[in-house]
Amino acid sequence: MEEAEKGEIFERNTVSTLDRHPDPGPTAGLLTDDLILEILSRLPARSLHRVKCVSVSWRDLIIDPANRNKLPQTLAGFLYMTVNSSGCRHHFASISGDGAAPFDPSLQPNKYMDMVQVDACNGLLLYCGCNEKLSPFNWAEDDFRFVVCNPLTGRWVELPPTLQAPENNRYSCTAGLAFDPAAHFNVLHFEQAFHKAYVTGVNIYSSWARAWTRRDSGMVEKVAPFFRGKCVFVSRIMYVMGSLMDMNNEYVLMGVDMEGKVWKTIRVPYGQRFATIGVSQGCLHYAAASVVDNDKRTVSQIALWCLKGRDSKELVLKHTANINKLMSMTGKKYMVDAVHPDCDTIFLISYGGDTLAAYDMRHQKVGCILNLEKSNTCRFLPYVPLFSKSLADADEQ
Repeated sequence: MEEAEKGEIFERNTVSTLDRHPDPGPTAGLLTDDLILEILSRLPARSLHRVKCVSVSWRDLIIDPANRNKLPQTLAGFLYMTVNSSGCRHHFASISGDGAAPFDPSLQPNKYMDMVQVDACNGLLLYCGCNEKLSPFNWAEDDFRFVVCNPLTGRWVELPPTLQAPENNRYSCTAGLAFDPAAHFNVLHFEQAFHKAYVTGVNIYSSWARAWTRRDSGMVEKVAPFFRGKCVFVSRIMYVMGSLMDMNNEYVLMGVDMEGKVWKTIRVPYGQRFATIGVSQGCLHYAAASVVDNDKRTVSQIALWCLKGRDSKELVLKHTANINKLMSMTGKKYMVDAVHPDCDTIFLISYGGDTLAAYDMRHQKVGCILNLEKSNTCRFLPYVPLFSKSLADADEQ
């Protein structure tokens, strides 16, 4: 049984028991705080917020800052960048009620002139840092480094140079961060040779070995990842969206494991511009929009798909929805951009990049609508806080 399925069963049983017996009564007094925390730590973040209502003592345990690193956290908001003539500016869009950012999004080591947000995974962030002026769409040919950090603790790790030839670096702008809070982190930098769109290999950094290794592509198909495509880490596999070359550019998800030994492709519906991937409830999700009017790029129908199981190659349709109500409320057109990690809510970015809207696919409801900083807004990275002081046992800078 997959871990996600075990978690769902555990959640249903626990929440069901709490719903039947909302007052824990004298029996709860027999449980020590440490034991209660151990039980609560096994709940998904969404259910953890529900059980705050069980008792005052449980609520106090959950909100106590001393216990934050023991309990699962939920989505706090999105990191994003805006680009202008002076370089990249870093922002945070909070989805909490107070709208506060949990850290200063512009925080970065003084040794770098510029940094580009690349990926986020389970509370850690991946940046590309350089002493030259960087563009999110063109990494420097040399003198750039990947940097991993936990922004809440201010701890940074600068990775050594990759194994790619310097002349290939600027043309290989697809990289992902893989972090299991119970283990170490990996960074995968996909290699695309000069003037070749398809992936020829991958460079993998292990924080445990503190070194890069390189693996040739293990795919028969030639897959070209979308430029600076979004990477998603789930079940020890890193996924990125792309298209098959020499096959009418059919759209696929490309996956590779952390050793670079297992490669696979999964066919997906619809097109690049109107789709995104994300990890939600422990499974890979694919959100796509169908285009009603190609000339006007009008999107009204959206669908949410789920990949069931690590070894599966089949996407299962979960929900479809019509966003005409959202468009009539705001007077804007939208593209899908992200998936909530704990529920069937997707986030849509408006054309022009000035608002981000949440849409509950299960209940067909419009959620929060966030106003954003304008000026060539780049893609959004979902951020879930990590309060642990450790950075996967790596050397901190």
